[in-house]
Order: sequence, then structure tokens, then C-alpha cells
Amino acid sequence: MAPSSMLPDHAIGNGNTAIANKDYRDPPPAPLLDAGELGKWSLYRAVIAEFTTTLLFIYVTVATVIGHKRQSEGAICGGAGILGIAWSFGGMIFILVYCTAGISGGHINPAVTFGLLLARKVSLPRALLYMVAQCLGAVCGAGLVKSVHGSQYARYGGGANELAPGYSKGAGLTAEIVGTFVLVYTVFSATDPKRKARDSHVPVLAPLPIGFAVLMVHLATIPITGTGINPARSFGPAVVYNSKKAWDDQWIFWVGPFVGATIAMVYHQYIIRGGAGKALASFRSNYTAYA
Repeated sequence: MAPSSMLPDHAIGNGNTAIANKDYRDPPPAPLLDAGELGKWSLYRAVIAEFTTTLLFIYVTVATVIGHKRQSEGAICGGAGILGIAWSFGGMIFILVYCTAGISGGHINPAVTFGLLLARKVSLPRALLYMVAQCLGAVCGAGLVKSVHGSQYARYGGGANELAPGYSKGAGLTAEIVGTFVLVYTVFSATDPKRKARDSHVPVLAPLPIGFAVLMVHLATIPITGTGINPARSFGPAVVYNSKKAWDDQWIFWVGPFVGATIAMVYHQYIIRGGAGKALASFRSNYTAYA
């Protein structure tokens, strides 16, 4: 993501009187198609980072799910519990975003990448490469969990996301849309370049609210869909576990997150940041000029 553009502060007055004046300007949008980017090592380094972080994310979180189910079998209070699983997902996102934010942006999620693409924060080639790397990383991460847990992997559901009994597909889709909206809206807010220009501590703290958003959404959504809000997280275990139920419900974990990411982008960019008002003002100015 492009760094924010900010003019230096100027001290105005004399003696003990000083006024800080910051003239903030939004960074220019990323080009939709940037052929030159394909020849830069920084892009492929970022793609490798997305692959690796998604692999680690899926390995730790899915292993937590399998371990919980194994330990809780025959013991009511055994295992990590839903709270422990939610902390596993949220904690790993916090750690991995913190580690890779300066390299790839720390997306670790095709829905996040898609939302940032719509907002013109990343180019189309970068977004596509990120999504492929994330999905491949998720498959490898789930495969690593299977190799560690062996027969227990299939016995305890492979950590695959499936719609829980008693819930309609509409309910599952709604849960995924709302959950992804919370996540992607948090990403936009936490990485807002205008806030970075105003508050120097925001870049340091950005991974924390993103991790907490993932944690909270898991607490609300695990009983319904197991919580996707990340198409790669749902895709990887589905490929390795390969059950009919996981594949039948797979569309929910792609459509829901992509719709939620789109709504979050529109809400933040055009309502909260005033993009719609600016566009309307520009239209009115042009109309008046040519009238």
C-alpha cells in the first residue's frame, strides 16, 4: 500500500506561540494494471510472504481446532474451547500482520485483498498473485496439519468450514457477510493513511484491532459456520479433507466474504471518508463550469 503523503509541519508565530499545520493529501490510487510491477522482486517477495503467512496461519489455527476436538472427546471441559479457538485465530492474525505488514501489507485473506483492490490500494496483478499464494498456502498448511495429526485429522473433521445443523444457507451467508464486513472495515480503519498522518502510533497498533476483530467475529460465528471470513481458510482444509458437505457449502465461504468486503469498502471509502460527497461536489463544480 502506498505511504501517505503529508507536508511537513510549520511553526507559525514567535516566542512560545506555535501552530502546527498539517496539509494532508490522500496518496494516489494504485494503477489497475501495472505491467512494470511484474518485473520487480519486491512483488514476488510479497507474494512469498503471503504464501508463508497463510500456511502458518492455517497450520496453527486448524491444528488448534483438531486438538480441541480430540481433547474434548469424553471430557466436557477438555480442549481449548470456542474461546481458545477464537484466540488462536485472532492471535495468529495479530502476529502475522505485525510481521509482514511492511512486506506485503499482511493481507493473509483473499477477501481483504479484494476489498483493497476495489479501493485501488493494490493493483490487479498484485491482487491476483496474492489470492493464488494465499490459497496455495492454505492448502499446504492444511496438508501439514494432516501429516502431523494423521488419522485424527479426518476423524475430527479436518478443520473444514461447514454450515452447522439447524441453520439455513441464508443464515450462514449472512453470518459470513457481516463477519467479513467487521474484519475488512477494521482493516480500512486501522490502516487509513489519514489517521497515520495524524496519529503516529496508528501504524504500530494497526495489527492489534485487526486481530481483535477476527477474535470477536469467531466468537459470534463459530456456532453457525465455523467462521470463514477468509476464503483461503475455507478452501485449504476443504481440498485436503475433501468431504461432500465441505464442498457443498464452499460457495458460502467465497460469496459471503467477497460481498462483505465490498460493502466494507463502500462504507469506509465513500461514507466514512466522504468519497461520495467529494465525487458529488466535483460533479457539481464541473456542471456549474460548463453550464
